[in-house]
Amino acid sequence: MKIIVTGGAGFIGSHLVDALIERGFKVHVIDNLSAGKKENVNKKAVLHIADIRNLKEIKPVIRSADYVFHLAALPRVQYSIENPEETHEVNVSGSLNVLLAAKDGGVIYSASSSAYGDQKKMPLRENMPAAPKSPYGLQKYVGELYCKLFSDVYGLPTVSLRYFNVYGPRFNPKGPYALVIGKFILQRKLGQPLTITGDGRQTRDFTHVSDVVRANLLAMESKKVGHGEVMNIGAGSNITINKLAKLIGGHSKHIASRLEPKHTLADTALAFRFLGWKPKVKTEDGIKQLLREEGLV
Repeated sequence: MKIIVTGGAGFIGSHLVDALIERGFKVHVIDNLSAGKKENVNKKAVLHIADIRNLKEIKPVIRSADYVFHLAALPRVQYSIENPEETHEVNVSGSLNVLLAAKDGGVIYSASSSAYGDQKKMPLRENMPAAPKSPYGLQKYVGELYCKLFSDVYGLPTVSLRYFNVYGPRFNPKGPYALVIGKFILQRKLGQPLTITGDGRQTRDFTHVSDVVRANLLAMESKKVGHGEVMNIGAGSNITINKLAKLIGGHSKHIASRLEPKHTLADTALAFRFLGWKPKVKTEDGIKQLLREEGLV
């Protein structure tokens, strides 16, 4: 079975590639290495250094694939505000290219909880109207709509998984995923105070990468999805940024607040219904494990 992972040299993608290789699949990685690293890619996978913005470049790689896990993106919220055109080309046009190239298989799309924006009610459920507060959130939501459209119009099996603040081993402390956790750990390593935006009472649903990988594998195996379904992949619990800072340790200081959702909290009932998936890693346990791996405990 031939499987494609776009963004497979990145944080989440490389963990997914490892899991697929362990299960005996033939895995091809598409990554332009703008954020990913060659050393992240499993040696048993085939790496294609290519850009999803170039359909001619990726089409022959994706041809005849049984499944495509589409993780490649420019996921920085602030960067998308400053560079909406570039991020649109990657996150929307690039996703369209992947769908066009994947007509023979199925697509599992890595969506984002950023599509919810700042909702008044918690937990966040998939039937809530999208209200993104950044070009990135909007772009990832458009990707969901494209997936649903390709299922309805062209019969391409698709499913979209909305990730909530993913963290875990192999993350880039300067990168876009798990930005707060990565930033805090780097600051502690450098002996700097942990910079908390605003009052620190904002909450986040931090989700361990192993839970995200498991959700992707279940989405590939499930016979209940493939029609453009959208579902949350989150821990189903949240903590304040103040508590996160205490878990990571060290001194902290508060800085100016920024435009961001006040709270995130995933309702994961739909993922359990369609995939039989539940999160396994508690945030406190995941942070402790990460600190051990970073040599901070």
